[in-house]
Amino acid sequence: MSRLFTALCVAAAMGVAGTASAQVVAANAPATPMSKSGFAQAKVDADAQYKIDKEACASFSANAKDICVAQAKGKDRVAKADAQAAYENTAKARQSARVAHAQADYDVAIQKCDDQAGNLKDVCVKEAKSGLVKGKADAKVDRVAADTRQEGAAKRTEAREEASTEKRDAEFKVAIEKCDALAGPAKDSCVSGAKVQFGKS
Repeated sequence: MSRLFTALCVAAAMGVAGTASAQVVAANAPATPMSKSGFAQAKVDADAQYKIDKEACASFSANAKDICVAQAKGKDRVAKADAQAAYENTAKARQSARVAHAQADYDVAIQKCDDQAGNLKDVCVKEAKSGLVKGKADAKVDRVAADTRQEGAAKRTEAREEASTEKRDAEFKVAIEKCDALAGPAKDSCVSGAKVQFGKS
């Protein structure tokens, strides 16, 4: 396998995070449903691409290989979830696709955290989890909005408030984790500031 071909394959495997935002929009927007044959072909294509991406990871070692494999797996799951959403064309399927994007980003982020140590790694893990919480919360808000479009704004408002609380709690955990890198009065001040910022008593 030439170095150029390997580089191209690795670039493809690395594409999960870079293309997630654009794909999330597509996954969340109603469209003409995908045909059954189109859905079947999309899954076949995803399997073929996953095989290419995973084989490209063989040129790496240690954590770099783990990251590459996580990216390849995430890309495969995202492609299939997007195809499922396009085929079913329902709010629930689109929510599942958005969650697949968030999970794929999380799985890669967690692997990247293994390159860190100590408090930096702890913060990295909390940030990855915060991103996953936010992704799931936003997906749920959009699904509830679609499901309750005929029932008024009450449930949509409730879902948005719930999602906002979940995201703020996740961000608070990140802030507190960062405070652990400090000691004494500086740490106390950091924790107090975080509690004030996020409305924690």
